[in-house]
Amino acid sequence: MSHKTPEEGGKEGLFRGVLNPVDRSTEVLFGLIMVMTFTNSINATDAGRADVRSMLIGALGCNLAWGIIDAVMFLMSSLAERKLSERTVQRARTADDAKTARYIIAEALPRIILPALSADDFDRIRMHLASLSADEVRARLGARDIIAALGVFLLVFLCTFPAVTPFIMMADTAIAVRVSNSIACGLLFLTGYSLGRQSGHPFRLGASMVAVGLTLVAIASVLGG
Repeated sequence: MSHKTPEEGGKEGLFRGVLNPVDRSTEVLFGLIMVMTFTNSINATDAGRADVRSMLIGALGCNLAWGIIDAVMFLMSSLAERKLSERTVQRARTADDAKTARYIIAEALPRIILPALSADDFDRIRMHLASLSADEVRARLGARDIIAALGVFLLVFLCTFPAVTPFIMMADTAIAVRVSNSIACGLLFLTGYSLGRQSGHPFRLGASMVAVGLTLVAIASVLGG
């Protein structure tokens, strides 16, 4: 996962500096899918205020729990990735010869850039790794990881509120369901559009995000999610 330093990410906002666009979009998608499975499970014709209240509590509780779970899993995944990187660095540092070290380094790099690297490039990387202190190599979580995990939690949990607000503000449940779905679809589109700006196809990706989101909600509903 590529991260910017806090200084580089300052203009994009706190969480934009530590969560890449795919991470942010994925968390919003998950949050909206989960809340939509609740908002669309209510029987709009027969539901009373007690039913709506139960749905709201269920949606908030589900996304609160999943936000916490996702944040913890994010931290565990980050630490696991760093442990693997630490292991790779240690193998390169303790390799029996330069050829073995080059092979270990090449395994850790994206295949697409390997043709651009010479033996001297690999040797410079190996020498750099050998010069690092044990403290620099050690895998551990830092403040940026905690901030990123908090961002994951907030993205999942806060997605709940725009979708459930119509049920709080409107007495007609049928209308509230339609408005809620419209808001959720709009958020899905904006999420895909924002991600698409990185690839040059914002409208296409925005529409795709809506289609994927609605399909997953339908599947989850059919399966009793």
